[in-house]
Amino acid sequence: MTRNNVEIEESWKQVLSEEFDKPYFLKLVDFIKAEKKQQIIYPPGPKIFSAFAHTPLSKVKVVILGQDPYHGEGQAHGLCFSVPDGIAIPPSLKNIYQELKDDLGIEARKSGNLENWADQGVLLLNTTLTVRRAAPASHAGQGWETFTDEVIKAISLKKNDVVFILWGNHAKKKQVLINTTKHVVLTAA
Repeated sequence: MTRNNVEIEESWKQVLSEEFDKPYFLKLVDFIKAEKKQQIIYPPGPKIFSAFAHTPLSKVKVVILGQDPYHGEGQAHGLCFSVPDGIAIPPSLKNIYQELKDDLGIEARKSGNLENWADQGVLLLNTTLTVRRAAPASHAGQGWETFTDEVIKAISLKKNDVVFILWGNHAKKKQVLINTTKHVVLTAA
């Protein structure tokens, strides 16, 4: 992963291009390469930046912030809280579906695949974009948080009227990166 070969949607590549050459990102790339030699990493390489592929910067209306990808086989596909079709719906997503039903009367979907949300402008962003199989938070502190902080800052700076949904204490810490006079921030424990 370098500036020239990162598989990321063009509008994001333009906004974030300098990040790919910074020492923290180069160190992150080396870490991921070393991990891949000895471990199984999720999501698969082509899916790491799926959130950006589905939701170009110009289309971002809502940001839902997660922590790190699901760490079970076949679960992670680059969108926070989402799983591919045919994969059991994880408890965290079941809770989201329950809140949608309780608050808005929206019935739970049979699938946990949220690609259609992302395609409509919901950036489903984890603060850490990779994880080792069966090891939650295993890639935390390796540089992804710096990268995703820059994503949040870019949205806050370049967009208006975005709704940021920050669930949990981890996500709530990111509120300081958001201009709350331009955007709506919703938080929950």
